[in-house]
Amino acid sequence: MKALVIAFGLAFLIRYFLFGSYIVDGPSMKPNFHTGERLIVNKLLYDIRAPKRGEVVVFHATQDKDFIKRVIALPGETIKVQGDTVYINGQPLDEPYLKEVIEQAKQAGRTYNDLNAPELKVPEGHVFVMGDNRSDSTDSRMIGPVEFGKVVGRAEIVFWPLADIGRIH
Repeated sequence: MKALVIAFGLAFLIRYFLFGSYIVDGPSMKPNFHTGERLIVNKLLYDIRAPKRGEVVVFHATQDKDFIKRVIALPGETIKVQGDTVYINGQPLDEPYLKEVIEQAKQAGRTYNDLNAPELKVPEGHVFVMGDNRSDSTDSRMIGPVEFGKVVGRAEIVFWPLADIGRIH
């Protein structure tokens, strides 16, 4: 009985303080994440350091809803989104996780992103996040930069479905 109590206690502590699971809901992170995928989220990492550009994070968008998005700009940086190009401090951002879909859109004679963002300086203690599916994502272009305190953690690994296990782009 004692071993069971300890095991459940440890499981609770790990789940509550260190790692959590998150289910992707909606098309905003396509083509890299899909509805129904289940992720392990590292909750401890951002107590140690700030989020970095390119990391996929889960954050509290509202009291009842968490979003999954990619960190695009960091505190103090100036961001501008124009067509398929994101500019950080006036320089184009390399986004290897979107190269293929942007190229496909160009070959079809269109842009991948149809929601631009005017130039904005990211405040201290915030990150600017965007979904990978730029034309179908509610992100910092609409809701503004996200406070560090609202970031739950970094997506570490896909654990379901089995065909996608381990894949984080």
